[in-house]
Amino acid sequence: MIDALTMVVGVTALALAVWCGFAAYRDQPTKDWHFIGMAAVSLLGLVQLVIAVVQLARGQSPEQGTAIFVSYLLGAAACVPATGFMSLAERTRWGSATVAAGAVVLAVLEVRLFDIWGGGSA
Repeated sequence: MIDALTMVVGVTALALAVWCGFAAYRDQPTKDWHFIGMAAVSLLGLVQLVIAVVQLARGQSPEQGTAIFVSYLLGAAACVPATGFMSLAERTRWGSATVAAGAVVLAVLEVRLFDIWGGGSA
């Protein structure tokens, strides 16, 4: 896996979490600008997914097992889009809080993906 991409996805997810968390603090629902941020983070997650699948197809494998790696990878790719759709149903501050929580979960998943792949040794 590309360590720099994993770090970029994690940092942008945390930035999204802070941004949406601040909106929730200010009692605001998710707005169009938040969805643009979610799209950017989701796009990075999809790029990571494609790169990881290509690396797996080329014969590279994670140190801690392919099945658990793919499970975390799919969860990471779906995390922010899922919470984004949930925030559409909850048009209050809790929609923003949901996206913030999902972005924090994504950042944690990125750390775990890094560990499963081999922690930079691969």
